[in-house]
Amino acid sequence: MLKSASQAHFGYLVDQLPQAIAFFNKQRKLIYASSKWISDFKFERHDVFGKSIFQLFGKQGKNWDDALKQCLQGNPEPRHIKRQFDDSKSEKWFEWTFKPWYDEKENIKGIIIQTTNVTEQVAQQHHYDNLKMLLAEQSKLAKIGTWHYCAIQDKLTWCEMTAQIHEVPEGFTLEPDAATNFFKQGYDRNTMARLLEDALKSGTPWNEKLKLITHKGNEKWVITTGKPVFKDDKFVGLAGSCQDIDFQVREQVKSLENEKLLRTLIDNLPQHIFIKNLQSQKILANKAEVEFCGFSDESELIGKSDFEIFDKETAEQAREDDLQIIKTLQPSIDKEYLNICVNDKKSSILTSKIPLVGDDGEAFGIVGIRMDITHLKQKEADLNSLINVTSEQNKKLINFAHIVSHNLRSHSANFSMLLDFLVNEKNAEERENIINMLVEASDNLLETLENLNEVVKINTNTSLVKKPVVLREAAVKVKQNLSAFLQNNNAKVINRISDKINVPVIPAYLESILMNLLTNGIKYKDPSRDPVIELRAMKIQDNTVLSISDNGIGIDMDKYGDKLFGMYKTFHNNPDARGIGLYITKNQIEAMQGKISVTSEVGKGSTFNIYFNENS
Repeated sequence: MLKSASQAHFGYLVDQLPQAIAFFNKQRKLIYASSKWISDFKFERHDVFGKSIFQLFGKQGKNWDDALKQCLQGNPEPRHIKRQFDDSKSEKWFEWTFKPWYDEKENIKGIIIQTTNVTEQVAQQHHYDNLKMLLAEQSKLAKIGTWHYCAIQDKLTWCEMTAQIHEVPEGFTLEPDAATNFFKQGYDRNTMARLLEDALKSGTPWNEKLKLITHKGNEKWVITTGKPVFKDDKFVGLAGSCQDIDFQVREQVKSLENEKLLRTLIDNLPQHIFIKNLQSQKILANKAEVEFCGFSDESELIGKSDFEIFDKETAEQAREDDLQIIKTLQPSIDKEYLNICVNDKKSSILTSKIPLVGDDGEAFGIVGIRMDITHLKQKEADLNSLINVTSEQNKKLINFAHIVSHNLRSHSANFSMLLDFLVNEKNAEERENIINMLVEASDNLLETLENLNEVVKINTNTSLVKKPVVLREAAVKVKQNLSAFLQNNNAKVINRISDKINVPVIPAYLESILMNLLTNGIKYKDPSRDPVIELRAMKIQDNTVLSISDNGIGIDMDKYGDKLFGMYKTFHNNPDARGIGLYITKNQIEAMQGKISVTSEVGKGSTFNIYFNENS
């Protein structure tokens, strides 16, 4: 009875223990257990005592079973960590400690098992292990190593990655004072020494990009960081990191070199190269484009749209084209524009634009290439003008050759016929008549040769220089020279030319032109009215236009319009008409790079318009 009371008292004490403790006999059956042990494993008190450890926990593996056996033999193992699952399948971890249970005679009568719930510690350890593994992997990927200097032991410790960065052999020992010798001699080593000094004196941390020379002699770029470590406000050492950035730096240098090379190439191309964003604002422009837009530096052009560079019409057309390219992703190739910059400079431009397309298939900008073809257009215009002049000169030459051939052949035939008559004529009076005819034919030939010579002189004399002449004064002078002729024909000349109009002309040609047109206006007067001739002048673009109008008999333009300025072409029965005046007049005007036109109506009169070219 006393023994039962003692056992009951012992069981009561065990039950009250704050630790999770259980007592098993040599048959591994549960005899006593604390309430905490029972609650930790979710057992029912009335259903747990007397059961074996295997009935309670099942088979836990050979190692665990061996540990129980060793404990019963007096050779306990320190501890075991086991995972358990409760009824809700929640994972829990317990630390098991086995100790022999002795009686008063030091005989082993069972096993004392103490368990501790270490679920949180295991979870933290797993988290720590995962972080450690992740850090190790990141260290490998980023090539970042750590180091630590213990001032108390005067010992420098490198992690494995730091050792790899410095390419030191396994087992390499390093004196702390020699660590700075790995940095390249000169700027890098001196900088590292200064950083260490600042850290030791004033506690200043550092983060610097420097070059080091590895144990194998290779040059590397690294980022070295470090900071002092204090404990209880007392300096105890330094800690930091070392990152191998050699590949990145060399790639960056290579990229910068390629970028510089590309930029040099772009800036020295004669074509204008630019890039716009989606708002048609410049984000890149080479030197040719900058100068074309009227700026001296690219920074002045960046961010500007076409509306800030060109005239409104040019800018609107460019923006419309940009939006179409952005929408359709179709390039615009060799489109010709007439550009007017903010400095009023006009240029003919050939432009190509290509969309810049991102990975999402959408345009994020436009690259443009344009070429100033103003000089080409001018050369094209000059060439066309030269072709036209050459064509016109060729027509004149052919016409002149026909005239010379026809007229000289006519005179030659006339002379031959008259000489034949003279040789065969016996009558003295007829011979005298034939001789007179020969004299008249000779005079006609001389006049023809003089006319042809005048035409040749006009078209071949390039030494004559144009001079500015007051047009009104030139007309007054010709009117004075014709005063007797005008009076005899009761003719009136009305001069409405402003005295402020100057024209660049060959003075002798201008006088001849005015003389010829004024006399024609009187020669071909209408018999029913006195002749009236009116002179006007006005500015039209680059030309001064002189208009000479008469109220004469007029010309049938439908019938004679294309022959009006031909040589020896006459259209009336006027005995004084020789058909040479208008031909010479036209040649004189064209020799001064001008032109002449005529409007006429039979019975009402004619108007001759002379265009003096002021740019030639």
